[in-house]
Amino acid sequence: MKMSVIGCGYLGAVHAASMVKLGHEVVGIDVDNAKIEALAAGQSPIYEPGLPELLVESVGSGRLTFSTDPAAAKGSKVHFVAVGTPQKAGSYAADLRFVDAAVQGLLPYLSEGDLVVGKSTVPVGTAERLAKMVEPTGARLAWNPEFLREGFAVKDTISPDRLVYGLPADAGDAARAKALLDEVYAEALAANTPLVATDYATAELVKVAANAFLATKISFINAMAEISEATGADVTQLADAIGYDARIGRRFLNAGAGFGGGCLPKDIRAFSARAEELGKGEALNFLKEVDGINLRRRDRVVELVVEALGGSAYNKKVAVLGLAFKPDSDDIRDSPSLDVAVRLNGLGANVVASDPQAIANSRRMHPQLVFGTTEEALQDADAVVVVTEWKEYRELDPKTVGDMVTSKIVIDGRNCLDVAAWRDAGWKYTGMGRR
Repeated sequence: MKMSVIGCGYLGAVHAASMVKLGHEVVGIDVDNAKIEALAAGQSPIYEPGLPELLVESVGSGRLTFSTDPAAAKGSKVHFVAVGTPQKAGSYAADLRFVDAAVQGLLPYLSEGDLVVGKSTVPVGTAERLAKMVEPTGARLAWNPEFLREGFAVKDTISPDRLVYGLPADAGDAARAKALLDEVYAEALAANTPLVATDYATAELVKVAANAFLATKISFINAMAEISEATGADVTQLADAIGYDARIGRRFLNAGAGFGGGCLPKDIRAFSARAEELGKGEALNFLKEVDGINLRRRDRVVELVVEALGGSAYNKKVAVLGLAFKPDSDDIRDSPSLDVAVRLNGLGANVVASDPQAIANSRRMHPQLVFGTTEEALQDADAVVVVTEWKEYRELDPKTVGDMVTSKIVIDGRNCLDVAAWRDAGWKYTGMGRR
């Protein structure tokens, strides 16, 4: 099938290259000329495992091209809209300018029977509104939310754990839209991937509801970390114990510095804002506390560093290990790790921050910070704080690191280190909600 992907950022670039892998012919369209030139040369604008190789393969096949001209979409049968929906300045609501502009820009190039497919995470009600823009062209609209995990985005696109189609209300239009989407995802459907074919509103709610649930689970265990610190309990053992309950499960019950990135924080805020608009704000009031708990975890990491340094971080060298919001990513959007580095720097600490992939992005946003290699950060440090659980940090040898630092003080902001090994090597170890 011939298709277009509007928006070639994180979501769009992965989706475009993955669709070629599934056998389709794709043109990626974006307004950013530098990004388009890089992608056309097979260069990934982001760090995502597996994407560089997939881009080279897909571009080399001749079936993946890129353009800044929206007219390049003409002739495609399916048009995916994969632009960002950031948080509005001064508001919790989602900024839909880019989604609206993408659909508006497509209209002159749509033909009878085409299908516009929304991938972006949007407030419920958006698809119905956009469908009215599309219908006069003879095309129809469907909503197909993405469920990508950064670090696993290629796999999640090619072999998704489920597919959701939000289809038009008219039965005939819905059948035609479903048939086209079934062709797009033929390989996944042949592998018995679960499919939920539903209406626009449900499809829009699936993504934000999933993110809200995940955020709630993470903030729950971080709230338990607060209680554990007050009582002398160990939150990791607590999570192990309740995780054996099949109704709860152990995944995402890891206390730490909290969640970040371009999805969870802004999505739960936009969900709350939309509930207020619908007159149902009380239904999602709990998400405000979920957000509040999450932000408190950053405060707590900074507090633990200051406490470990005797009450002041001023003029003390602090090695901050990690800047991306999660490992296997260079994404620093709403990153707790970067926030911790900035806050410690603001307290007068001599911060040297390190990350395997996110230094360039961090330097652009916070040029006042000092960045270096892991070794440069550790050398003569008065304290070490691990805030992104990269494999190379989890596997640091505490004895070797102990020979590099001035003081053997480590704050494990992700509870990812071997506690016994670090303490046996003479370190003063402090975790999040741990004895």
